[in-house]
Amino acid sequence: MLDSLIEERKKKLQRIKEGGDNPYPARVKRDFPISEAVKNFSEFSSLKKKISLTGRIKSIRDQGGVVFLDLEDGSGTIQLVLKKDLLSDIEFWRENLDRGDFAQAAGVLFETKRGEKSLEVADFKIAAKTLRPVPSEFYGVHDTELRLRQRYLDLMTNPEVHEMFKKKSVFWAAVRGFMNENGFTEVETPVLEAVPGGAEAEPFVTRHKALETDFYLRISLEISLKKLLVGGFDKIFEIGRIFRNEGIDAEHLQDYTQMEFYWAYADYREVMEYVEKMYKQVVEKTVGSTATKRNGEMIDWGGKWPTVDYYGIFKENTGLDLKYATEAELLSKARELEIEVSENQGRGRLIDLIFKKAARPKLIQPCFLIDPPVDIEPLAKRKEGEPDKVERFQVIAAGTELGKGFSEANDPLDERERFGEQMKLRKNGDAEAQMLDEDFLEALEYGMPPTGGFGMSERLFAVLMDKPIRETVFFPLLKRK
Repeated sequence: MLDSLIEERKKKLQRIKEGGDNPYPARVKRDFPISEAVKNFSEFSSLKKKISLTGRIKSIRDQGGVVFLDLEDGSGTIQLVLKKDLLSDIEFWRENLDRGDFAQAAGVLFETKRGEKSLEVADFKIAAKTLRPVPSEFYGVHDTELRLRQRYLDLMTNPEVHEMFKKKSVFWAAVRGFMNENGFTEVETPVLEAVPGGAEAEPFVTRHKALETDFYLRISLEISLKKLLVGGFDKIFEIGRIFRNEGIDAEHLQDYTQMEFYWAYADYREVMEYVEKMYKQVVEKTVGSTATKRNGEMIDWGGKWPTVDYYGIFKENTGLDLKYATEAELLSKARELEIEVSENQGRGRLIDLIFKKAARPKLIQPCFLIDPPVDIEPLAKRKEGEPDKVERFQVIAAGTELGKGFSEANDPLDERERFGEQMKLRKNGDAEAQMLDEDFLEALEYGMPPTGGFGMSERLFAVLMDKPIRETVFFPLLKRK
């Protein structure tokens, strides 16, 4: 069936060529977007001003002497009216046009008897002939696999998806705008790294032919940005792509956009205050409100965000006091919660997995989860007076993590010791444990000022849209056919 439809369109394509028209011209005449024609309809129609519009043909209604087309561009839709007395080649186009074709139409705006704003066409040209039938908006594209694999069909037939991606542009513009307004300098750092760092994640590996060396796609922006702090930058941020070779679920992607900032001479408390202001502004600019829905729950971003003590909520939901809980007790609790773990998982990983299963899903309204054990955060500064904890916070809302920041560790000797603990975990089979980075430790030995840092990803946007994260990227990675 599809093959015969394609063959029929190829015949029409050939007829257009034989008729002397180029079905794929390099340029077309377009005076302005359709939305502007609609906006200024009264002015243009009263002046009988001839205008030229372009777009994709969304529908064709042939009524004998008159052919009605709906023409759509990225800004809006307008009806085209093709009449025999004005368009000498109307019969040719009646036979050779298809829904989905791109066209250029010139004429005068007028209002039909039914009151529909329309363009009475005097000149008509094909702008791009389509060879495959476009799904109708009525039926749309509903198969999730097809929608994600051929996102262009999803965008054509589902206007709400198109609008969502416009909001995503607003989202990142709002983040960048807030950072710029507050004196941060935007920078770019390398995607390829000799040693991946800044997060606990398994990296992708790639080969550099000229250097005959394996490199890693970065799993975080952190390490390079901290080196810039050593070099004298005080307030910096980067919005960039990062890559993690991990599982696929509603909250995780393998490559995604992240923003990280570092603020010299600020600690995690100052960063928390700043982040709360930023999130409230970004949310409101993105969705027009400080209230959103996620999984049927109303999320109020506009109120004052409370702080939640990590040790306290962990004990409340597990019965274990992290000051005294042994690795064996944590392993037993993880198995009780039916979490897949191994004997060599490590204390930090066990704590993190248990928290995510037992406590985090209960935190629905925005809050700051603060002061976790040092075991789970090798890059954060130890809390003064409580060296078993680190000065770290996570933004938690809708039962998930939506950002993380801390007072950055800048003691090179302490950092070396903590990297050493991570390397032990790697030797025991933990592919996500951090690698020892001698280059970074050397940079720290030159001195990095006290610093507050923070990172957030496009997961926040997915939560605002109340969608799985892969629905909010244009082309998520999918298994090859």
